[in-house]
Amino acid sequence: MSRAAVAQAVRPRLGRVALTGIVATVVAAAVTTAGGALAKAAGVDFEIPDGGESIPVAGFTSVTTMLSLAGVAMALGLARWSPRPAAWFVRVAVTLTAVSLVPPLVVGASAATALALIALHLVAAAVMIPALARALR
Repeated sequence: MSRAAVAQAVRPRLGRVALTGIVATVVAAAVTTAGGALAKAAGVDFEIPDGGESIPVAGFTSVTTMLSLAGVAMALGLARWSPRPAAWFVRVAVTLTAVSLVPPLVVGASAATALALIALHLVAAAVMIPALARALR
């Protein structure tokens, strides 16, 4: 297959992955923000003792958006250069999600804060990973 044929075949997939990723990012940010607000209303303080500050609800929006867009960029790169982009995306994204569960446990936050942060990480991953994996197939 020529380079032009490969490029022409990849272009529609890139557009689908980008659009799916943007929509999933908005959904993930909305869900984690709502979850953070509900947890805060239920009494979770989201205080991180290392810095002595509390995570604001808007922080969930910005961090989820930033990291989700990084996942979209990774998916786009895999769509462009990997022969098996969906499989590699799931492997890497699940690994990074597992790594992201460690900091809430080691920063000295209360059990409620750590549990809420872990749950919010998993919620964002549950939105992003399947959506992008489907788009990459």
